[in-house]
Amino acid sequence: MRNPNAVITVSREGSQGFDEAGCRKGGRASAIAAIVAVAVSFGATPARAQSKIDALATAAYVTVAGDTLFEVAQRYLTDAGGWRALARLNHVSAPRLLPAGMTLRLPLALLRRDSTAASIVALSGRVTARALGTSPGTRAAPEVPLLPGRILGENDAVSTGADGFATLELDDGSYVSIAPNSHIVLSVLRKMALTGIEDHVIELQRGEVANEVTHAKQSGDRFEVRTPSIVAGVRGTRFRVNQLSSMTAVEVLDGTVAVGSSAGAATGKSGPAPEPESARSQFVGAGQGSATPNGGVVGAPQPLMPAPVLADPGKVQDGKLVAFDLVPAADAGGYRIQIARDADLLDLIRDARVTEPRATFSDVPDGTYFVRISSIDRSGLDGLPRVYAFERRTNELSATASAPAGSRAYRFTWRASRADARTRFRLVLSAYDDLRDPIVDAVDLTDTSLVVSDLPAGDYYWRVVSEQYEGGRFYETTGPVRMFTLAK
Repeated sequence: MRNPNAVITVSREGSQGFDEAGCRKGGRASAIAAIVAVAVSFGATPARAQSKIDALATAAYVTVAGDTLFEVAQRYLTDAGGWRALARLNHVSAPRLLPAGMTLRLPLALLRRDSTAASIVALSGRVTARALGTSPGTRAAPEVPLLPGRILGENDAVSTGADGFATLELDDGSYVSIAPNSHIVLSVLRKMALTGIEDHVIELQRGEVANEVTHAKQSGDRFEVRTPSIVAGVRGTRFRVNQLSSMTAVEVLDGTVAVGSSAGAATGKSGPAPEPESARSQFVGAGQGSATPNGGVVGAPQPLMPAPVLADPGKVQDGKLVAFDLVPAADAGGYRIQIARDADLLDLIRDARVTEPRATFSDVPDGTYFVRISSIDRSGLDGLPRVYAFERRTNELSATASAPAGSRAYRFTWRASRADARTRFRLVLSAYDDLRDPIVDAVDLTDTSLVVSDLPAGDYYWRVVSEQYEGGRFYETTGPVRMFTLAK
């Protein structure tokens, strides 16, 4: 939590008028640069946790009665011995006697960056975690199953299996949802003392993460997703990053994402002339995506496909399988269908990519769920999504028709798997496959069988319908059209 005595604004001293040594003559900037250069050599935060901090940027702290420079340094700096640097920078001659209301300038580069935590808010299927070594030579902890309620920290790794889903909540309220067959490392989870500047870096080594990032409250806030090919940085948005075998896909649903090249940023070695800025980074806006080939230049923004629609959005999913039929979308290379327990899809339970506009899922318990559907374009980018609520209420209908030997009577028998509701049945029998001009149309049946006699030879088509009232609602389950032939 930001200290109430901190002035929220962060300033940077002017940089004009530098001498040949790189210091401004007689200015505060030279003092800050010199002080930072000395102070950061003591007790610095590990390099992996450092974000790019302007060496001349400072934050203001307003003293209260009883403050000393030693206590201020101990409270906010990486190294408490930095009080000397603060004394030189702020021209404090009496560090043990600070007047109330005095404004001190504290260099951001010296401020402590405290570790923060990520909590598990949703979990499904096989998900494991392990604590990686925080320094060279440190052995990683064994991989263990991730359980609801566990707290993760910086340098923890999370892996999901083929049926695994997990959503993490960061300390600033951002969410990171991990898709199946994915592996991430929480590379940086830090908050700067005094200012509350947040620093979050997620390394996506395999698979996909969907991110809902809170809007940045400080100019220095950072949220990045890094893959071997790209770095995606945001300041409040909803976006997905998918590390595929041949490319990295970034899809932006809200806000803007800056996508840069990991390879270009990772090396400072001399060599061929650098690529143009447009080849190293792109700004991808809402409703756009970027496909970057592994080892290639950052993909230019392109429009995401429009959201598809369900063919029967009001359907109660009562069969053995949960099935969704989509209206085919022009130019779609495939479709993605996801099922979750919540409308924001933080608590995912199913995720499928299919080439045809139909997907089925098994072993989905009864309940109310949400399905999110999107088209996949020819380059592999997921399009804009559409979310529907649906009810899963299993009620399978089984039915048979049989005739005793030498008899022209047929017995039709049926059964509804959901026996705890008041049920009526309907039997329709016709000589046509579309069931027009029915020979039998028996309604409000409470028995589970019916005998039909004196049928002439021919082909017959029939169907059983279950009608149930439960919880003040009417449910109709329609069985498939069945067929039999009655020989002469």
